[in-house]
Parts: sequence; C-alpha cells; structure tokens
Amino acid sequence: MVKIKSYIGQFHPIVWVLLIGTVLSRGASFMTLPFLSIYLSRHMDLSPIVIGLTVGMSPLMATVGGFIGGHLSDRFGRKPVMLISLFTVAFVYYGFTVATGEGWFILLNALNGLCNSFFEPTAQALMADLTDKEKRMKVYSLRYTAMNIGASAGPLVGAYLANTSAKLSFAITGTTYLLYAMVLVILMKRLVLTKPGQSKKGVSFGDAFKIIRTDKALRYLIIGIILVNMGYVQIDSNFPQILEGTVENGIVIFSTLITINAVMVVFLQMPISHVAEKFRLMQVMVIGAVFMAAGLVAFSFVNGWVTAILAIVFLTIGEILIFPSNSMMIDQLAPEHLRGTYFGAAQFRKIGNFLGPIIGGFLLSQFQGQIMFWVLTITTLGSVVFFLTGNKFYSINEKTPNLEKTI
Repeated sequence: MVKIKSYIGQFHPIVWVLLIGTVLSRGASFMTLPFLSIYLSRHMDLSPIVIGLTVGMSPLMATVGGFIGGHLSDRFGRKPVMLISLFTVAFVYYGFTVATGEGWFILLNALNGLCNSFFEPTAQALMADLTDKEKRMKVYSLRYTAMNIGASAGPLVGAYLANTSAKLSFAITGTTYLLYAMVLVILMKRLVLTKPGQSKKGVSFGDAFKIIRTDKALRYLIIGIILVNMGYVQIDSNFPQILEGTVENGIVIFSTLITINAVMVVFLQMPISHVAEKFRLMQVMVIGAVFMAAGLVAFSFVNGWVTAILAIVFLTIGEILIFPSNSMMIDQLAPEHLRGTYFGAAQFRKIGNFLGPIIGGFLLSQFQGQIMFWVLTITTLGSVVFFLTGNKFYSINEKTPNLEKTI
C-alpha cells in the first residue's frame, strides 16, 4: 500500500486525471471512428470517395491544427485551450447523432480532428509542466500505455454497437468527453498549478513559427517520424487487404495481431522504457527504427500464424521504443515558453499517416505486397539518417544555445 501511494504521489493529480482520461476518451473514440465509414455506407447513400473524404478530414485537420493549438496554449495558457477543445469534441459527437447530410458529417469530423489536435499537444505540454524532468519519460510511457489500453478495448464495444445502435456509440463517446472536461474544470479550479503553463513574455505566432522553422534538430526529428509512420500505418491500411487475399483466415489473423499489439504495449511499455532510460534517446529511437524495419520485412513473408505473430512482435517492440522517446525528444528540444508550440509542431508527423496508405496502395496495385513492404522497409530505415542528423544539431545547440529560443 505504501509503495502504491508513493508511486501515485510522484505525479501531479492532474497528470493522473489526464492519463485516466486518455484511457476513457481514446477507448470511446475508437468505439466510434473506426466504424464511421461503415455507418455512412449503411445509413447514407454516399460514394466511397465521399466516405473517404469524410473519414480523412479528421487526420488532415489534425496535421494542420496541431501547431496552431500548441502555440495558443503557450500564449494563452493550457487551461482554456484544453477545456474549449474537450467541450467542443463532446458536442461534435452529439452532433453525429443528429446529422443527416454528408456536409454535416464532413464538417463535424473536420472539427473533431482540429479540436483533438489542439488538445493532444497541450495535454502533453501540461504533463511536462507538472512533472519533474527526470520523470517525464515515465509519464510519456504511461500516456502511450493509456492510449493503447483505450485503443484495445474501444473497438470491441464499437463492433457490437455498430450492429445494434451506432447512434448510441456516438452519444456514449460525447458523454465521455463531456465528463472528462467537467472533471478537469473542477480539478483545475481547486488545485494550484505550481508550474506556469505559459510564458510571461509575449511570443507572437510569427516568432514561434520562425523558431520552429530554424530549429534543424526538430525538423529532422519530424521528418524521421514521418518516414516511420509511413511504414507503420501499412498495418492498418494495406496489410489487411493483403492478408485477406493471400492467407486463409486472413481477417481472423489480422484481428488477433491487433490484439497482440495492444496487449504487448500495455504490458511491455514500462519494462522496456525502464531499460531504455539507460541509453540516449536517439540511440533508443534508432534501435526502434531497426526493429520496426525488421517487422515490416517479416510482414512481407507472412504465410500463416507463426510468421504473422513474429512480424507483429518485432514491429511492436519498435513502436514501444520510438513513440514515447519521440515525445521525450520534443520535450528536450523545446524552450520552456514554447513547449506547447513544439508539441503542436510535432503533429506534422501525421503527414506520414496520410501519405503512407496512398504510397503503399500504389505499390500494392502496381507490384505486389512483398515489394510494397520492402520499399517501405527502406523508407523506415531512412529515418535513422534523419534521427542521427537531428541528434547532431541537437548536440551542437546544447554547446552553443540558439539565442532565438530566448524570445
């Protein structure tokens, strides 16, 4: 009991609320968004192109909105940006329950992506604000674990509701976000944030953009993560098509792999992160990229259960090593008064989630699945070059700090 209290006490109460909220909100959103295309095809007379546009509006707006939301949180504080975003997302999901035309669904999903892109970097920045520097890697690992707990549970409930009452799933998700926002309102009112969430100095949008544009270490880090995401996203986009067409019980195998991935992240994230803390962040990310590339190569040879499981194990270890380390690297690069801006700029990594399915789909249609995975394996390994180059500029900046960052 003493150990549990000690463990809980090492983080600010708001950090724990954000972690619990991540589990619930991510589970609720995964209960609905993966099934949005099914809902639209069943209940509305829409072409596949319009459905694709509707579903794609959320990640597209997230790519654009992250930098803006992160900067607003630095300039006006974490609290207003987070709360306005959460309340808006809640009403977006309520809007889904009554929307009748394709225009409304496109608008609502665009607003959903925009508000989430405002909330996510701001929440990460607030976690960093409220956590001692030596414990931040643990917080980012816990956050990633929380995301995967929600992502593993949500689709199971969503699959049931998709066949019974899809509108109920939208209402449940909206209510989850609404309660999450209300709890944060109460806590932020009662608890004093001991570390400021914004700078006393005024930093204009132009100044912030200039700093981001001139920070070569950040630029190379983002490019590296874009390349990683281009390979990683194949597991959700093109790989299911390959499995269904080439392997017996392909869909069953795919569903099992997704479960294995989530369970591995939940149970191995903290132990692996504990070992990874003994190494430099960039070393961890390079090793993660190698593991992920090994997983992609293994996927090109999948012919049954054994090879499929081996491939997802390699890929998941790479995922565990790269993504929390990426958050920690952003934290280290960011000046205190621009932490939200930097986490927002990191949302540009979602360009990889946008380009990956398109490039992978082209390779799959023109050649075959094996060639697609080999090309994207090389792409993923290419991230190592950018990680190492970014680390070189980061080391130079540590020795000769960039004066522009003191605006």
